[in-house]
Amino acid sequence: SSGINAECHYGRVMITGRFSHRIYVAYSITYSVGTILSMQIPFVGFAPVETSEHMAALGVFGLCQILAFVNYLQANMSPASFNVLFRGVMTIGLTAAGLSFGIASFFGKIAPWTGRFYSLLDPSYAKNNIPIIASVSEHQPTTWASFYFDLQLLVFMFPVGLYYCFRELSDANIFVILYSVTSIYFAGVMVRLMLVLAPIMCIMSGIGISTTLSTYMKNIDSGEHVPATVKNKKKAADYPIKSEIATVMVTIIAIFLTTFVFHCTWVTSEAYSSPSIVLAARGHDGNRIIFDDFREAYNWLKFNTPEDAKIMSWWDYGYQLTAMANRTILVDNNTWNNTHISRVGQAMASPEEHSYTIMKELDVDYVLVIFGGMSGYSSDDINKFLWMIRIGGSTPEGAHIKEGDYYSSSGEYKVDKDASDAMHNSLMYKMCYYRFGEVMTEQGKPTGWDRVRNQEIGNKDFELDVLEEAFTSEHWIVRIYKVKDLDNRGNK
Repeated sequence: SSGINAECHYGRVMITGRFSHRIYVAYSITYSVGTILSMQIPFVGFAPVETSEHMAALGVFGLCQILAFVNYLQANMSPASFNVLFRGVMTIGLTAAGLSFGIASFFGKIAPWTGRFYSLLDPSYAKNNIPIIASVSEHQPTTWASFYFDLQLLVFMFPVGLYYCFRELSDANIFVILYSVTSIYFAGVMVRLMLVLAPIMCIMSGIGISTTLSTYMKNIDSGEHVPATVKNKKKAADYPIKSEIATVMVTIIAIFLTTFVFHCTWVTSEAYSSPSIVLAARGHDGNRIIFDDFREAYNWLKFNTPEDAKIMSWWDYGYQLTAMANRTILVDNNTWNNTHISRVGQAMASPEEHSYTIMKELDVDYVLVIFGGMSGYSSDDINKFLWMIRIGGSTPEGAHIKEGDYYSSSGEYKVDKDASDAMHNSLMYKMCYYRFGEVMTEQGKPTGWDRVRNQEIGNKDFELDVLEEAFTSEHWIVRIYKVKDLDNRGNK
């Protein structure tokens, strides 16, 4: 977003004739140093000069050099000679640039736009074409509640700062206006881009607060002795109780700034400082309950499975499993390999027979699922299961998986007796609800009561054919199954 804003700004100054040597030096140094530094990161590599998303910045950098050279020639040549040279150079230069870009794109030297980039321009693109991108929580649209929760006072002072920038249009103010508009749009498309919005929100809100305080502070009566004749003339020109109104406004802003400090301190200490791997909740008596199931399960894997064991789970837990359990996983949070993740989704969504074939194909030893029906943990795999179905059915190998087959006859996503046969027979359903039908989770509710879905599961009495339960954590949040070694099965 900030890169697009810079390109828009420098493109504007060149088009409107406000290009100067100062702007040339600023952009050339920023682009060159920034690009070189970013390329030192192994994961980034040559992406800043090889991917389509960065071509606009490279193009603006090139135009800066051309325009600076043109200005130099114009200052040292006669108008007639300059016009002839300018037309020739522009024709040759644009043709060469177009051919170079076309040839590089054709031979794959310049990568096409990624699905994530398309999703920024068209928010519905990922949902319709690449479900793996749409399934990532960081890629969801930002809600109004998130805007207020993260920004609080800045939400109200941002338009004030924007207004004052529009009142005095300069190159600097136009830059922050463009930065504001592009950042607001992109932050609304993906919640992860709130990080891009935060700096300009602080800048614009700071402008708004500073200008407002400056306006009212000078209207506060300082109490100094003023001659009566001058005081009377002032009163005639001013509105009544001017000093009192200014004092009230300054006091209100001071109160808002104070509450903003308390809000920021609370948010950082409570919402953004708790590790997601250790969960906490309040019991009926108000006492704090700690759920340490993730570390419990990862330690079990680390000390009770072979070092070369391969673990199949949904990609959300890939990095944690690698770092904390020190075991090989099939998919992780680097979600670029859509085909591999789709294969895991197919295994989770298929009946045991078909899933066993896929697991043997992938050489899986253990399967891990996250289940919240016992503890009330809502971010479990049953709630993510629809995304596994969509991603699993997005490749030719998963063409048999249809999302509609997993809804009830009334078109609802359920786990009770009304759930579809495809849902009841899926590997995910069986791994999560194995032996759960024997457990009473709430007083006054039947056994097998899912505390997240608030439903009594519909398939209680079943056994696993191709898996055996290896470990279930204290609160049943993490469940691990070992893949049975059955003869003459799963071989192509």
